Amino acid sequence: MDEKETLHRYLRVRRDNLVAKLDGLGEYDARRPLTPTGTNLLGLVKHVASVELDYFGVVFGRPSGRRLPWLDADALPDADMWASADESLADILELHRFAGEHSDATIEALPLDAVGSVPWWPEERRQVTLHQILVHMVAERAHHLGHADILRELIDGTAGQRPGDPNLTSRSPEEWASHRADIESAARAAAAEGRE
Repeated sequence: MDEKETLHRYLRVRRDNLVAKLDGLGEYDARRPLTPTGTNLLGLVKHVASVELDYFGVVFGRPSGRRLPWLDADALPDADMWASADESLADILELHRFAGEHSDATIEALPLDAVGSVPWWPEERRQVTLHQILVHMVAERAHHLGHADILRELIDGTAGQRPGDPNLTSRSPEEWASHRADIESAARAAAAEGRE
């Protein structure tokens, strides 16, 4: 497998992982804010789909033709990080699918050393290659997938990339509670030692 295909595969896997965090959730749980800054699962999916459309579209002179009103100059701040009441879960998933297909077409059409320009970056860093943008977007998706992992666990306790994820220790709910209690105890002990 060549370098371009490796990076593209990692991007596609992270796309699938992020969307899987919405599996089985209704409109409310998919979009409800779970942090003081309003971070929510559907907003993360909307954000990365929007960003991917720009990075693999605008940057390489291949705009998708799809208007994203939440990125307009007069849009509410951070409107790409949450779904309004009239944007359904299905709407955002369709946007995500569309963004992936558009990005895949750009990735397949261009060599890794294809040059693009990121108009929203500082002038001295604007010129990029497809290779740079692939790395950037794999990192962007992984970053937000980490957020999504935690949000989904807060919603219903679902953890890992899939049921039976071999990267997650297998424990019963009681064993997880005991494990968490051990970590809490260690944190309290460390804090107490620091005060002495």
